[in-house]
Amino acid sequence: MATYSIGVDLGGTNLRVAAVSEQGLILDKVCIPAVFKAGPERVVSDIVTIITTIRSRIGLSGLRGVGIGVPGFIDMNKGVVVGSANLPGFQGFPVRDAIQKILGTTIVLENDANAAALGEMWIGAGRDVKDLILITLGTGIGGGIVVGGRVLHGFLGMAGEIGHMTVYADGNPCGCGNCGCLEKHASATAIAAMGRMMHFGDDITAEGVYELASEGNERALLIFRSMGRALGVALANLINIFNFPLYLLTGGPLPAWDMFAPTMFEEVRTRSFTFTRNGTRIEKAVLGGDAGLYGAAYLPFQTISNREVAAAVL
Repeated sequence: MATYSIGVDLGGTNLRVAAVSEQGLILDKVCIPAVFKAGPERVVSDIVTIITTIRSRIGLSGLRGVGIGVPGFIDMNKGVVVGSANLPGFQGFPVRDAIQKILGTTIVLENDANAAALGEMWIGAGRDVKDLILITLGTGIGGGIVVGGRVLHGFLGMAGEIGHMTVYADGNPCGCGNCGCLEKHASATAIAAMGRMMHFGDDITAEGVYELASEGNERALLIFRSMGRALGVALANLINIFNFPLYLLTGGPLPAWDMFAPTMFEEVRTRSFTFTRNGTRIEKAVLGGDAGLYGAAYLPFQTISNREVAAAVL
């Protein structure tokens, strides 16, 4: 029986579960709406039901474990969601233990952006490196830092909050209490806000701004150049600090790459001595919305490997 793991991507709208082989091949996949209004117990019940169904189709003996990617802060030791704006009712809920108690298999909990970074390293744009940073562009901006093939968590599990890096000391105020955070200048929400400032309409969206820019609207193009400048400042800082070989961008605004990337690269070249003198790469991620699912599935393989190494040493 070939070994496999199960990855769970618990998003704000959908619950996606996939069985993935050690070679990164999806063996089975299920996607259903996430019913948060019924409480965390219902969501956990749905996760357990889907996993049980999948492993009955593939086989229990080859299952290495289950990895779960969730948006928000996680207490890694307790397996508890400490805080999440997108998971109502989950704060303080023992997700890992609740699922592990029923299934009786290894459960690994991880932040969704961290899981996406792992997925890109495993079988995505970063498969040729073990050190990379992924920046996720969406309603906000998240990030994942992978060092030596493993997520950098920090001592509280909150490392990688790239969206709250200060890019402009006197920039736009952010809900976190800071001013000038990257996500207030380069997220989809920021793009839409700048669109309103340009009088494109009170209901303008980031996609709407992109459509205007695609038609050659100079004010819309200016918004993406502003976005690129903010990303360039952030990337230059990350390159100067980490000296990693690869930095990836993913998320909804990525189709506007040709509109923001030239300014972004210009800013990075201006601000990073390191970038201009080695083979540092800044590229698009390639797995899209499946990155977190692959990364979640990769987590049990890492956990089992750690135990095997420890057993060999003993």
